[in-house]
Formats: sequence, structure tokens, C-alpha cells
Amino acid sequence: MEQKKGKATVAFARPPVICGAASIVGKKESEGPLGPFFDRHIMDDGKGMENWEQAESSMQKAAADLSITKAGLKRDDIRYLFAGDLLGQLIATSFGTVDLEIPLFGLYGACSTMGEAMSLGAMMVNAGYADHVLSMASSHFASAERQFRFPLAYGNQRPFSSTWTVTGCGSVLVGKRGLRDEKKSFRPMAQIAGITTGRIVDMEFRDSMNMGGAMAMAAVDTILQNFRDLDVEPGWYDKIITGDLGSVGQKILFDFLEQAGFDVRGVHMDCGMTIFDSASQDTHSGGSGCGCSAVTFCSYILPKIQDGTWKRILFLPTGALLSQISFNEGQSVPGIAHGVVIERAERR
Repeated sequence: MEQKKGKATVAFARPPVICGAASIVGKKESEGPLGPFFDRHIMDDGKGMENWEQAESSMQKAAADLSITKAGLKRDDIRYLFAGDLLGQLIATSFGTVDLEIPLFGLYGACSTMGEAMSLGAMMVNAGYADHVLSMASSHFASAERQFRFPLAYGNQRPFSSTWTVTGCGSVLVGKRGLRDEKKSFRPMAQIAGITTGRIVDMEFRDSMNMGGAMAMAAVDTILQNFRDLDVEPGWYDKIITGDLGSVGQKILFDFLEQAGFDVRGVHMDCGMTIFDSASQDTHSGGSGCGCSAVTFCSYILPKIQDGTWKRILFLPTGALLSQISFNEGQSVPGIAHGVVIERAERR
């Protein structure tokens, strides 16, 4: 069976399965609409650590261990780890995962990192190079603000186009189908049927306080590529779920997909618009960060696949590729979005 589809898509002949998942979030996230679905709530976003970065690292280690435990496995069963965060040199990941002693591929795709991690993990398992891998991403409001914006004590005003970086970490355990199917008590949470890898889209967008606008066209590009490669339309999916476009980016997404001949309003969901209550939590356009799509996927989306509420979704984490240096040098903010086709895994 030819697994390559079109220009940028892979449809797996032996779809890897998701064996376990874990989500850990901060106080603000626990108070939002998805609060009851998260595995753990950290009511002190500092987690008793000396700094915000150490707190984020601690979340990564805890989420990895929890997802492994929920899958009924041990650290030694995991061959590779694909993980990333928003910080320079991936310090949340490098310091947070060192004690796991699992071979690491450190990833940076900005807020699209969870899609990249799941894509690479699924390809690794599908190719036979590993039986089990971990895919994980995290972010922290305070560590991101310190790196990309202003000191928290400064108390700057945020425009309504801005988003609130999610404090959280999501981890999924991707495994080879059939390894545990003989156990009647085990049923995969879902299967990864395919991936559509995004390309960098630069619309010369220069507003660092409007990440949804910067990422929207990348989401449009990957969605259209997925439709072309698989010869499908929006109705093929029960949901098309973007990572963190927010209310501003969603409007751009709808407008440009409609110009291309597709109306996704009836099936679209955005993790950044779902994780917070826009009326009461003052997050403006919504949530963002690597952890936004990761924790929403692990806590809210996966169970709906598992119980059959949704049979097939296109999960599309979105990322804005900027740094302090690039922005201060006057560079634009390119975007990228990675699509992962998730399906209900029927018992065999």
C-alpha cells in the first residue's frame, strides 16, 4: 500500500495507536470550562520551584510519567521521546526530561510542537523503529511572558487581539498496533491514521501581539493541502481542530477557506477558544502556547474519540515562529501548522 499521499500527507498502512495520555495544568486553566477533564491541577503555578522555568520542567516530567503509568507501561518500555516547549534552547524540555533517561528528540515548532511531536512519533512507530514513543509539549504563562513580552510586574496593557499562554503540559504515548490487543481489557484510545506536514507560511505579519493572525494562513494552507492530498472535504471530519488561533485567527481562517470554496464553520473548533471562558477569564482572543493544544487534546479531545462521539478529526496545532531577536530586528512572524488525522480505534 502506498502510504505517501499527494504532496505532504502520509496515510499509515498500519496506523499507530495512542495507548495513554496525561494532562497537567495551572490554576487559571483549572478554573476554565475544561477544568474537570484535566488529570492534575497545579494551584501554585510556581510549583514551589525557584523560578517559572523549573516549574515548567517539573510539569513535563510529571506528565510523561503519568501518561506512561496510565498506559500500563514503564519508562524502560519507551524507546524515544519527542518533546518541546517555547523557551530558548528548549530548557523546559532538556531539564525536565533528563531524569526520564529516554532518548530525546528535542523539537521546536512554537505552538505547533504537539502536532510535530505526534507526527514524528507516529512515523517512527509505523516504520518499525520503535514499539512505544512519547510525544509531549508544554508551555507556561510566566516563562513565556518573561522571554517574549514584558516582566509580569510591569503590568502592561494587552490588546484584545492577544492571547494568554497556557500553563500546562500534555503527553501522549504512541504505540504499535497489536502489541497488546490480545489483552481484552486494553483498547487504544485512538489511532493516528495519517499526518499532513505543514510548511512555513510568511504573510509579512509583524504584530507580535496578534499570534492568531500570524498563524491563520498557515492553518489554511495545511487544511487545504490535507483536503487535496486525501481528496476529501470538510464533512469527512467530525471536527477540524486548530491549536490556538483564537477568535481573531478563526475569523481569518473562515474567510480564506470560504474563498477557497470550503465552509468549515460547522466542524471547526479551536483549542485556544475552548480552554478558557472568554466572558469571565479575561484572556482576550483566547489561549495559546505549546501546552494549549497539548492539554486540550489529552484531556478533552481524545476521550471523545475513544467513546465514539467523534469518529475522525483533523488535529491541527498552529505555531508562530518568532524570537526576541527576530522581532527586535524587524523580521516578520511566519506561521506553521501540522495536521494529524485521529480516528476511533475499533477493537480487532
